[in-house]
Amino acid sequence: MSYYPLNSIPDYYFLDTLLTEEHQLIRQSVRDWVESFVMPKIDQAAQYHTDLPNLMKELGNIGALGPYIPEEYGGAGLDQISYGIIMQELERGDSAVRSAASVQSSLVMFPIFEYGSEDQKRKYLPKLAAGEMIGAFGLTEPNHGSDPGSMETHFTDNGDHYLLNGAKMWITNAPLCDIAVVWAKNKEGKVHGLIVERGMEGFTTPETHNKWSLRASKTGELVFDNVKVPKENLLPNVSGLKGPLSCLNSARYGISWGVIGAAIDCYCTAVQYSKERKQFGKPIASFQLQQKKLAEFLTEITKAQLLCWQLGNLKNDLKASPAQVSMAKRNNVKMAIDIARESRQMLGGMGIMGEFPMMRHAANLESVITYEGTHDIHLLITGMDITGINAFS
Repeated sequence: MSYYPLNSIPDYYFLDTLLTEEHQLIRQSVRDWVESFVMPKIDQAAQYHTDLPNLMKELGNIGALGPYIPEEYGGAGLDQISYGIIMQELERGDSAVRSAASVQSSLVMFPIFEYGSEDQKRKYLPKLAAGEMIGAFGLTEPNHGSDPGSMETHFTDNGDHYLLNGAKMWITNAPLCDIAVVWAKNKEGKVHGLIVERGMEGFTTPETHNKWSLRASKTGELVFDNVKVPKENLLPNVSGLKGPLSCLNSARYGISWGVIGAAIDCYCTAVQYSKERKQFGKPIASFQLQQKKLAEFLTEITKAQLLCWQLGNLKNDLKASPAQVSMAKRNNVKMAIDIARESRQMLGGMGIMGEFPMMRHAANLESVITYEGTHDIHLLITGMDITGINAFS
């Protein structure tokens, strides 16, 4: 029996009435793709630590890569709520699938569109949107995660090219990437973005093995040993940490929607299982403690949905602050990981089996609660917004 009941997606506060017909069509299209392409393969991919074949091209085919990028550059020209809905449906399948789309969209296509030259936009964006080219984002380093301003990766001006040295770590899609948007310091210590292409001498992407999380996704390093980067590959329209941090804001927004999908998958499975699993002569759904858990799951999912919907409106109006995005990312990931863990307990021993999604979602969300800003860092971002006092240093 399938434990992915698509028709029981919770909408307790009738949010569908706030969505346009286009939003609902997009959601159904991506949901159908997840059901047909992701669900039959995802458990095996996670069990054996292999990625889904042709994933990026498939995501390109359904318009999930850079959906808010204008059509002239290969995107679909959709709004930010559409982007969020797409991320939600992808992560209902698996966080690794959403991560692949999120990195390509928010961390690679976004900075090229926002800060790139016209030539860079036309050269890279259409191929990235189609999934014909895979991108990676290089910010985190072996010694610098939550403190990107202390990055050591640097480049020097060598006349007709830049010479790039350093390393980035925990990079989604690194072993597969055709290009990487890499953030590095120049001689004066100013941060800039560089587009590094596979095949450039001295650029390697060793894979990270033995992960217990995001096992259906390739993770690795970006290593630069005297890499000659053409000067036309520098993103010309941004300098300083504003560049990478604005990318992270877009990615965090997508995550805040995406994890709702993981929570929904766990919730729907728990509801169905609790109605069918009998103990002491009756379904476990009839016991107070199980109803308490389900009621709490639905409450938290509904709160997260409302938070994201309003944040999407603010994003569409260019009014969303980084602190507001941080609040949504922190709240919703914590919500999702709590539901994954608690719903796993509702299934007892069956909750650890691959036929059910809870254990896989819980393991994935351990990464999601850490990347794009840790749970605690987002708390401090909100605290700084409240008090005006920086608690980071």
